[in-house]
Amino acid sequence: MEFMKTNIIQATLLTLCCIVFFCGVYTAVVWGIAQFSSNNGKGEIINYRISNGTLKYGFVNVGQSFTANKYFWSRPSAANYNAAGSTGSNKGPSNPDYLKQVKATIDTFLVHNPSVKKSDIPVEMVTASGSGLDPHISPKAAMIQVARIAKVRNISEEDLKLLVNNHIEKPLLGMFGPERINVLKLNIALDEMKSTLICSKKN
Repeated sequence: MEFMKTNIIQATLLTLCCIVFFCGVYTAVVWGIAQFSSNNGKGEIINYRISNGTLKYGFVNVGQSFTANKYFWSRPSAANYNAAGSTGSNKGPSNPDYLKQVKATIDTFLVHNPSVKKSDIPVEMVTASGSGLDPHISPKAAMIQVARIAKVRNISEEDLKLLVNNHIEKPLLGMFGPERINVLKLNIALDEMKSTLICSKKN
């Protein structure tokens, strides 16, 4: 009985310490560090206008849905790009439903990018990330979409490739992670690029 009483007291004290640390101290430290990050830890927000002039905003660190041929497409999302429901597909590579879904995504990509070979499609263009919110794609995934966008927007592929190269984000400290491109930032620059070209032709 005495042994049980001692254990209960120790367990209760440990629980209280964990509550104070993880709900109070840890939370306060994370919140404090976040105040030095972009938008005080609430995420970087960009305001932009789409082609019809409508003002929109998007979170740079959350994936956005782009399906029109005139834009660079984002990585597929199992959460439909909803930050409130962040999730992966939770299906393994041998799951028949998952394989069917990936095949459908590949077929759709090939229909919209007829000049691309199936073997050349980067894996992130047909599979969702673990969070379903990845805002980035690889430079290769962007480059492989250049031909489609150039044809739709009547812009030279060379100009689009230069735009892509200018938006490549280098690995953290030059060694952590791969090179990547933020799709939202790239598409905003793409719309601005089109507007600049139109103004240049008028002048």
